[in-house]
Amino acid sequence: QVQLVESGGGLVQPGESLRLSCEATRSIFSFRVYNMAWYRQAPGKQRELVASISTGGDTNYADSVKGRFTISRDNSKNTVYLQTTSPKAEDTAVYYCNARRTDIVGTTTIYWGQGTQVTVSS
Repeated sequence: QVQLVESGGGLVQPGESLRLSCEATRSIFSFRVYNMAWYRQAPGKQRELVASISTGGDTNYADSVKGRFTISRDNSKNTVYLQTTSPKAEDTAVYYCNARRTDIVGTTTIYWGQGTQVTVSS
């Protein structure tokens, strides 16, 4: 069973740097063939896509974080990152890592991490 393990969350002040990591743990997991993404869910709100990165490195961001957040991946470490140097109070949420792949016959496989809490507050 593949596990996605997030880390790096916690309490940060507005404007303080933050980097979340998500490592896929299973030696035979072909991380490089999965599109990776970060989602978040704030209290009382639906889970929303924050950023995604394709197997080829193409990135996509929600309008609310564009220009502030950066998603990246290191296939040699089976890890995807999400970082910001300018978090705001409205970024407070539980952040989830997501791995998604659709194979040549159309079967989609999705994995989720357990989530990591990020609280932005002074």
